[in-house]
Amino acid sequence: MCGIVGAIADRDVVPVLIEGLKRLEYRGYDSAGIAVFDGQDMRRVRRTGRVSEMEAAAQAEDFHASLGIGHTRWATHGGVTEANAHPHISFGELAVVHNGIIENHEEQRERLRGLGYTFESQTDTEVIAHLIHYYQSQGRDLLVAVRFAVRELTGAYAIAVVSKHEPGRMIAARMGCPLLVGLGEGENFIASDVSAIIQSTRRVIFLEEGDTADVRREGVSVFDINGEPIEREVHVSDVSLASLELGPYRHFMQKEIHEQPRAIADTIEAVMDGTGFSPALFGANAAQVLGACDGVQILACGTSYYAGMTARYWIEAIAGIPCSVEIASEYRYRKAVANPNHLIVTISQSGETLDTMEALKYAKSLGHDKSLSICNVPESAIPRASKLVYYTRAGAEIGVASTKAFTTQLVALFTLAATLAKLQGRLSPEKETEYLEALRHLPGSVQHALNLEPQIVSWAERFAPRQHALFLGRGVHYPIALEGALKLKEISYIHAEAYPAGELKHGPLALVDATMPVVVIAPNDSLLEKVKSNMQEVRARGGELFVFTDEDSQFGPSDGVHVIRAPRHVGVLSPVVHAIPVQLLAYHAALARGTDVDKPRNLAKSVTVE
Repeated sequence: MCGIVGAIADRDVVPVLIEGLKRLEYRGYDSAGIAVFDGQDMRRVRRTGRVSEMEAAAQAEDFHASLGIGHTRWATHGGVTEANAHPHISFGELAVVHNGIIENHEEQRERLRGLGYTFESQTDTEVIAHLIHYYQSQGRDLLVAVRFAVRELTGAYAIAVVSKHEPGRMIAARMGCPLLVGLGEGENFIASDVSAIIQSTRRVIFLEEGDTADVRREGVSVFDINGEPIEREVHVSDVSLASLELGPYRHFMQKEIHEQPRAIADTIEAVMDGTGFSPALFGANAAQVLGACDGVQILACGTSYYAGMTARYWIEAIAGIPCSVEIASEYRYRKAVANPNHLIVTISQSGETLDTMEALKYAKSLGHDKSLSICNVPESAIPRASKLVYYTRAGAEIGVASTKAFTTQLVALFTLAATLAKLQGRLSPEKETEYLEALRHLPGSVQHALNLEPQIVSWAERFAPRQHALFLGRGVHYPIALEGALKLKEISYIHAEAYPAGELKHGPLALVDATMPVVVIAPNDSLLEKVKSNMQEVRARGGELFVFTDEDSQFGPSDGVHVIRAPRHVGVLSPVVHAIPVQLLAYHAALARGTDVDKPRNLAKSVTVE
């Protein structure tokens, strides 16, 4: 969840560190800091709040150096204070930044106190700094000291370490949290995300579990979990600087909402250019893996979980095989009954979501050997751990509240459902043509939904003063109601819940009154008449309805019933189109309330801790 950046060069790296931290702000954080060695002293500046506040302090203190590390922290151990902010320094000599959680930090803290170390923070990270310092003080070089220290850590970590006694190197290590090395000319970098160093290099090495890297100006050496030298593949990142800039938009969330037609078109390009719904879309040996499965188990968190819930309707209706969807953080801790013939599908925007990664590992331990990752970030951890992968090609998503990642996940999952149906002999040529045409027209339908924005702005102004909201949907649109409620509470801080509309009379109806807006996803499908009956239940209790429907539905606005019509009903892909209005409603409600849309309080983009 936190962000790491480090640099060693012949030039001043302070601007590199600060620019890298600014590019990591989207991940979510509450404090920031840098530590640099200026040739004489290890200097540090930390601030709670935004990177810009830390930057101003670094400029005021005239920071310049050719070696340094930086960090944006999202508080876990210890509150949001300057003392708890990273980097942490041991005896003024050695600095550490850390992502993850060290589970045995209390045990190590007591041991280190016995060795004469004092602690200035409440964090687990300070334990790492002192532990490495202890081993270095015993005469070991920095690389060996880091190796000795990490062997004693239980939990997840990505760390970067610099020492005033070895100013020509930077050591990085990872276990359970993402970390990469950036390769330059006469300079090298480390980061938790390629966006932090893209202004300096596109050539990166993704460290594997247990790897340690010795990063110097002249080159990089990588060692595996056993300490043996190993060659890791060098990748050239295709992340563009333009994708990391706001351009004409007010917020990244707004930009990413409006990028969805392009993102969807890019995601379906291989389907449109190929031979329809082919197993080859999912990788080598996909026909063998997908053809042998008789069920699907989806594991995901947050917005990705709602994408999986939508996929369940598609997979069971189209492919005719059972599908279950579980929250990854729950699945990994329960005694699941495994069916090795089921395909494990993990969904993650970042490909580094810790709970989802651990759930995949747990599934494998139960005997599941068929796995597929739906992911937006090439070469991230979850795709590398999966047999098959479908990349959503949404491009960099900076806003914490996911938008284009969600709709492209839906497209990928629909493609999976249709492909499984084809392998099961349940997809006729006529139906395949129908589905391909629906996909072909989807970017245009999404653009039409985006054109509803002016109408949604007026709704958002009515939502702004409210404290609670209810979202309703039925069938395949129930997960879209869940996603709408999540978006609203994520960025506007309006408490919102979602229910299947048929569940109103089983409890939620007690909450309905004139002060609670009720948002209804009501496309012109087979359940529309049922949804209309549920709407009447709301009106009978004085509730105010805000209904997203289709152009060809047969009802309109009335007293207490506000209606916005999306384009004509687009059939099986309707959930993708109806995701757009609820995203826009949340965005404009947040604007009206004056919240920080891209960086909502307490949340992070990439959740790499439990």
